[in-house]
Amino acid sequence: MKLLVTNDDGIDSLFLHELCAALQRAGHEIYVVAPATEQSWTGASKTRNRAVKSSAVDRHLGCPTWTADGTPSDCVNIALGHLLPTKVDAVVSGINVGYNCSLAFIIASGTVAGAWEGALHGLPALAVSQDVSEEVYVHLKERGGVPDGQLLETLKVSAEHAARLAGELLPATPPKSFTVHNVNFPFPCRRDTETKATVPAHFFMPGLFSPANDDGTHHLVWTAGEDVSPKEPLTDLACVAAQHISHSILDYRKLGQV
Repeated sequence: MKLLVTNDDGIDSLFLHELCAALQRAGHEIYVVAPATEQSWTGASKTRNRAVKSSAVDRHLGCPTWTADGTPSDCVNIALGHLLPTKVDAVVSGINVGYNCSLAFIIASGTVAGAWEGALHGLPALAVSQDVSEEVYVHLKERGGVPDGQLLETLKVSAEHAARLAGELLPATPPKSFTVHNVNFPFPCRRDTETKATVPAHFFMPGLFSPANDDGTHHLVWTAGEDVSPKEPLTDLACVAAQHISHSILDYRKLGQV
């Protein structure tokens, strides 16, 4: 397939680079258009009140590559409208650092939004994310985003799974179906890790901001949230916690049903 690849962690994320390498090893022709800087938790927002600049760059990915100084949605919209030299068959977004499980995270996710923008253009779309523990996440940030040890091993395996699932799921998805495949990999992830069908967990996340400082500013803080999902069917959160690969089909047409 010809694939447009994006993410929300930015063009220099090695999680994106590993995904690109795995997709190419699987025989796909890829084009990359990713944010110039990290755009996590931007959801499906588009940059309205300023111009967005795109530019061709070389990140040694072995494919045509651009950045845009906007959101993942900006990147995909501009790519499909103006940058790509050919039509593509689908959009792949990721690999995100951290899971995108549950309604709380899916709606806020820039990674899922990059895939959703592809769906808005009538294309099959896949979002892929890698669960990490808080300890591993802190260690990754301390290393400037360069994974090592078990995380690096897991990332390479997850990228191979992502390439395999792209080849299986995207050709089977009808065009113009408003569908995003949301895949989350557990930590660690192994070559024999099983993929299970899931639904997004029902997860409340109140109190994400600190009380006001003396200057009136509030800072984003982490909250454990509350999972209020029914026991059945299997949720993405429960699946990843059980060390399986979660695959949820996000069919946005259901939002229009009564």
